[in-house]
Parts: sequence; C-alpha cells; structure tokens
Amino acid sequence: MASLHKVQTILSIFLVLVSVGCASKKYVKTETAAAESRAGERIDGLESQVEQNQTEISNQEAEIAEVSRTAQEALDRAIAAGQLAEGRFIFETIMTDEQVRFGLNQADLSGEAKAALDAFAELIRIEGASVFIEIQGHTDSQGSEAFNIDLGGRRAESVRRYLSSAHDFPLHRMSVISYGSRVPIASNDTAEGRSQNRRVALVVLS
Repeated sequence: MASLHKVQTILSIFLVLVSVGCASKKYVKTETAAAESRAGERIDGLESQVEQNQTEISNQEAEIAEVSRTAQEALDRAIAAGQLAEGRFIFETIMTDEQVRFGLNQADLSGEAKAALDAFAELIRIEGASVFIEIQGHTDSQGSEAFNIDLGGRRAESVRRYLSSAHDFPLHRMSVISYGSRVPIASNDTAEGRSQNRRVALVVLS
C-alpha cells in the first residue's frame, strides 16, 4: 500500500511539473509575441522618423542651395560694379518675417527688426573689415509680381537706411535689390512657408 501511495505521489508531482511546464511555455510564447509586437512598433516608428528626417534634410539642402545662389549673384554684381577690394564672400544673414515682423504690406521696421539689425551691425564691427553689403528683399507669392518687387525693394531700403542712420554704415557701401516672390525657400501653399519666404537677406562681401 505504501508503494502505491508513493507511486501516486510521484505521479502527482509529475503531472504538476508537466502542467507548470505547459503554462511556462504558453507564458513564454505570449511574452515573445508581445515583445515582437513592441519591437515591430518601434521599428515602424524609427522608419517613420528616418523618413521625416530625410525629408527635412532635403528641404534644408534645397533652402541652402537657393540662398547660396542669391549670395553668389550678389558677389557677381558687386565684382562687376567694382565695389569690392578682394572680391570674396564673407557671410550671409537671413532675417525672416518671424524675426523682423514687418506689418502687412508695410516696409516700416518693427522693434524686433531693429534689434536684429543691431545684432547684425555688431557682427560687422567684430569682423572689423571694410565690407560691402547687399540687402535683398523677398516676399511671399501673394499679390502681383510688380507689387511684390516694389514691396521687397522698400523693405530692403528701410534696412539700408536704418544701418546708415543708427550705425553709421556708409550708404555707398550698401546696395539693395528686390527679388519679390521669385526665389522662395519654402512652399507658398502654407502660412508657415509664406512666413519663411517673407525675408530680408544681408550678404556681406569684401
């Protein structure tokens, strides 16, 4: 009888172990599936982030190429006019609508615009060289081409006058040009893009 009881006990223990083993396998399978699902979600998220980063980089590269083109044009114009001692590009500062805050269809400088130009003037003083500055006015695509060319020119001229009156920059060492809406650096289909396109570029040459 004792032997039968011992066998029953061993059998019970074996069944418990088998049951635990099955439960453990089921748990492992469940956890593995959940982990694979989480990993898949992370991979999808990373792929989406990579695609977004690549799009942003492409947009930035296009913007840099466009800015470089207008800077090169400024250098070519200044060289042709004999306004440079060395004929070299020093740097370029872009002031978008977010920084200069021109009023709607206005060319008057805001407080933000004057502060940005004060900082720009300090950079020129640090440079310490006799420089030539081309001030380029850009607008968004709203309005006629003639209106935008005029508006961009008036805004660039306001910048030139301020640099002369507030910081004693010689007028003959500065020129203005308006591109109007012809050289966008962002899409004009969105408010954010139009804000980036409304800008003043200061190209510093020597």
